[in-house]
Order: sequence, then C-alpha cells, then structure tokens
Amino acid sequence: MNQLPAQYAAVPPEQLKRAVAALAERSGMPEAKNRFLADLLVQNDLRGVFSHGSRQIAAYARIMRDGLINPNPEVKVIDETPATLLVDGDGGLGYFPAYRAAELLVEKCRACGIAAAVTRNHGHIGAAGIYSRVLAEHDLIGYVTSGHQLDLSAEQSIMQAAGGSPMSFAVPAGDAPAMVLDFGAMHDLYDDSPHRADVIRQTPGLVFRSMGLGFMCQALGGFLAGVPVERERAARSYEGANQGSLIIALDAAKFGSLDAFKHEMDRYMQLAAEMRPLPGFDRAVLPGVLEAERERAWGTDGIPVGEEHRSVLEQAAREFGLELDF
Repeated sequence: MNQLPAQYAAVPPEQLKRAVAALAERSGMPEAKNRFLADLLVQNDLRGVFSHGSRQIAAYARIMRDGLINPNPEVKVIDETPATLLVDGDGGLGYFPAYRAAELLVEKCRACGIAAAVTRNHGHIGAAGIYSRVLAEHDLIGYVTSGHQLDLSAEQSIMQAAGGSPMSFAVPAGDAPAMVLDFGAMHDLYDDSPHRADVIRQTPGLVFRSMGLGFMCQALGGFLAGVPVERERAARSYEGANQGSLIIALDAAKFGSLDAFKHEMDRYMQLAAEMRPLPGFDRAVLPGVLEAERERAWGTDGIPVGEEHRSVLEQAAREFGLELDF
C-alpha cells in the first residue's frame, strides 16, 4: 500500500487537505480540528505513508457520522507529575490527545531527562511516527506505540493476540534528517497478507519477533492505557474509542554533548548511504531518509495519488454529498 502507484496524478497537498477537512466537517468535526487532522494526514501522504494518509478520512468520517467516535473531543490532562502525563481523549480520534501529549512532553523531558505520557479513551492515533517526529524536531529521542481492544478466543491463532499495533522510534540528527523508524509490528502477517504462509514457513524467527513486538505494543499502548484484554469489561461512551498510546521522550543532552551525538548520527547516515544496497534495491539508506526526500519533493511537485486512493476518497465524498476538486 505504501508503494508508489504505477499510474497516478500529482495532486497539490492543499487540495488533499481541503478534501480531508471537508469530509471531517460533514461528519461533525469543527474547523480548527478538521484542519489540524487534514494537516497530519496529508503530511503522511507527503512522506509516502499512504496507508495512514488522506485515505483514512473515509473511515474516520463514517465512524464519526455513525456515532462511534466523538467528532469534537475536549482533550484533557487528567494526571501529571514532573515526568509523566495521563491524557484523556474524550472519545475522539487519537490524533488529538497523542499530539497534545507529545508537545507537552518536550518541556518535561528537558527538565527531567526522560518523560512519558499515556493517552486513553480515544480511537486510532494514525501513524506512530507523527508523534516521535514531534520529539525529534525538538532534539529529543522519541518512542511511541499504541494498543487497541482485542477480542480473543481459544479458537483463534496465537497470532491474533499480537494485534496490529504500530511502533515508532525517532532519533534527531544534525544536517541529516532524523532517523525515523515507523512500522506495524504485524505487517505482512495479517490474515489477508498475500505472503503470510510463506513468511511463517520460511522465516519463523522473524515471525516470532514480530509477534513479540505486537505483544509488547498491546501491553504498553493498550493495557497501560486502560484498554482491558476482554471486550466485555470495557466501559466506553463511544464504542470506537478503544485505543490508547504510550509516548516516551529521552533527552540525549543529559548524557553528553548533543552536538557530538548529532554529528555521529550525520556520519552514520553518510557512511550507510555509501554501502551496498540490498539485492533488488538501488540505494542504501537509513530509516527516515526517503520519507524526508519525498516530503520536500512532493510538497512542490504534488502528491502521487493512484486510482485506488482516488476511488476511496471519491466514494466517501459521494456519501457525504461532496465533490472533490482534483
């Protein structure tokens, strides 16, 4: 899904933002929030993370329209210490509490050296890299994960207990882009993944590591945030508010020279780029480099929107009585 489509139209970012904001507004989200959401989703498109970009508004608009998610949440900090935060999402999408938490962690981390936030009572947070990058932009190291409501039974495979959660790390650099690792723990192992059986048979070690990461995401981003392992024990005002997140910030400056650390990151990026790429690939780069390049180029040239991407947005627009302007 995050491959460049074979055929596409280059759409200016502002046009995609208008489409996202209009759909969110039709589903009940006020202007300030729908513009904020549009900025975050289209930023993912700009980085090539199409799976968590503007196409997501189709699903979000429907669950807000249907009353599963609060379209106008009032995010609140309900508990805090000098180094911790607990943020309530008021039954809305997870973007709002998670972004607020990441921003508030900056000052706490600078004061304490390390700080953490848990968010609860909300829906999807989108790509975890959104929030780790907030920290990296302030020269902090970030870790983010999320967990969601499971529905486990003895008849299912143990793989179902690993969920489908995201995880992201971000490490600031100097002149080079931040190193940002942003991935789904169980990607390529979902029931509908075309290579799932082959991956399990040929690389069981990779499968167990993926499952282990999924288990940890669920414990740290889910249970820690108050999402119970059993659905029947959940008490929610909005059925779709079934997720939580954990965000941790670390200040490298508390352990030595920040400039020296960022210099090492720059050299790491440079030396890695000079190495032989994997077979079948034409470049050797560390995480975050390609995404930063796309963001710069597509911000000017337009975002490549393929036919399936356009179809998802057009169908949603028809449902909500809108016309796309691209």
